[in-house]
Amino acid sequence: MSTPTTTQTPRPTPASFGQRLRRLAALAWRAEIGIWQSLYRWIFRRPRVPAGATGFAYHSPVFTILMIFIVLSAVEIPIIDLIVHPWPWVRIPLLILGIWGLTWMIGLALSYLTRPHAVGPDGIRARVGADVDVDLPWEAVASVERSRDVAEKAPKLRDEEHGRTLSLRMANETNILIVLEKPVRTRLSGNAVEIDAVRLWADDVDGFLQAVRTHIP
Repeated sequence: MSTPTTTQTPRPTPASFGQRLRRLAALAWRAEIGIWQSLYRWIFRRPRVPAGATGFAYHSPVFTILMIFIVLSAVEIPIIDLIVHPWPWVRIPLLILGIWGLTWMIGLALSYLTRPHAVGPDGIRARVGADVDVDLPWEAVASVERSRDVAEKAPKLRDEEHGRTLSLRMANETNILIVLEKPVRTRLSGNAVEIDAVRLWADDVDGFLQAVRTHIP
């Protein structure tokens, strides 16, 4: 009597160091492009809101601390420049690095202002600056409700009772839950993922829900 053979599913091959390095470089490049695009959109008053849609801010929980970091960085640049002034070979690289860092933080703050959540005829766009932009068409949306959730050091993706949930937290909090009729595919940190629900923070929860009701009573 022959012994039955079992077929084992091969494990995925771990990414090599070079692959991980290229992925990290691609993420850093996309972040850099997003920062400069945010500066451009703010200067020319071109927020990324689809035609006919209403934008909803979400930056209030983190904006004060961002402003504090920006001010401290702006003060730090001339102080360090004064300290290392006698050594040009140290002064110039530090000056370039300081100006770049200050510009980057300003661009990060502006990415929240120029890329708000949007509710419009085509659906909901859930965002976090230039990093996350999730398109949720109305045909995929089952319900939108007020739902406060606080989770420190929790992953962006986690399994909840309504399925795989993407949480776009501001200062560890969300206050709106969007449950989907069917999974929606989106990109997160360069990877394609499927989600069943989205949690997000909106500064004006009542206005957000009212805008939703105009499209899905």
